[in-house]
Amino acid sequence: MFRFASPEWLLSLLLIPLLAGGFWLAARRRTALLKRFGETELVRKLTASVSQRARLVKAGLILAAVAFLALALARPQFGTRVETVRRRGQDVMVAVDLSRSMLAEDVTPNRLDRARLAILRLIRNLDGDRIGLVAFAGDAFIQSPLTVDYTAAAMFLDAMEPEMMPVQGTDLGEALRMSLDALDQGAREDRIVVLVTDGEDHEGQLDPQLQRAIEAGVRVHTVGIGSVEGVPIPEPGTETGRRGFKRDEEGNVVTTRLDETTLRNVAEATGGRFVRVAPGTTGFEDLVDEIAAGEGDEVDTREITQFEEQYQLFLAFSFILLVAEALVPERRRAAETWSGRFE
Repeated sequence: MFRFASPEWLLSLLLIPLLAGGFWLAARRRTALLKRFGETELVRKLTASVSQRARLVKAGLILAAVAFLALALARPQFGTRVETVRRRGQDVMVAVDLSRSMLAEDVTPNRLDRARLAILRLIRNLDGDRIGLVAFAGDAFIQSPLTVDYTAAAMFLDAMEPEMMPVQGTDLGEALRMSLDALDQGAREDRIVVLVTDGEDHEGQLDPQLQRAIEAGVRVHTVGIGSVEGVPIPEPGTETGRRGFKRDEEGNVVTTRLDETTLRNVAEATGGRFVRVAPGTTGFEDLVDEIAAGEGDEVDTREITQFEEQYQLFLAFSFILLVAEALVPERRRAAETWSGRFE
């Protein structure tokens, strides 16, 4: 089977008649100039060594070289081979903490926006993997089921705000449970949970779900965002536009601190990684690159027919013709030597 992979380049063959016309006009102009140069007999003797046939041959070689170059640019293909293409993928559930403490600005621009930027980068770098989103605080729900529609997943991610959570707090066990439930709906063996949070587990229901993840062979990567010393929790602005901080019943400012120990233990128990997001660190971005580079399980196998590229032959012919044109002399050896007026 024969075909051109870039047939639009065949239009460049239209240059050949234009070049041929240019050669013809050049020859006509040269003849007219020679007639104006002097007497016809004298000019004939002066140009006797010039071979008109050689000029025609050289012009023909140039035209043929251009034709082969145009064909090479059109990428002729003939001859086929069958290749087996295997598509691999993994299932990734990202659980995002949407408690109000995620609005703290100890990470630029704030904790939630920093997390969203890294997750969006993950979504854009995936190829064939399915990704889902879980929103959690004191409760959890699936924001986006597993999908390969990365545009839709990015839209669901952009809509994730603390205001959508009816119950505040931090329930890591519920977030992990909801993520594992979503992964159970898929059929892939390579499954990952990314748990993104800035606070402590307030409910204490994590251990049963952690054991479930271990038994299911699900890796849990934990991402801790924020300070281990504790920072105030922002409150929405008042009618005057001033924004304050969350306070307890006694009027004391409530702070939130990262529980590194719990998050690290979860990651180590499941074969995942713990990274901490703080000013000047790139651990979350490095984790995103690692997940996106994972191959996962084989999810699809197809046989496709590949055509063999043959443009090299046409390019070689073009080069050979140009070399031949350069080697063809325009002048021939005269059989007799003209002695001019002294004859």
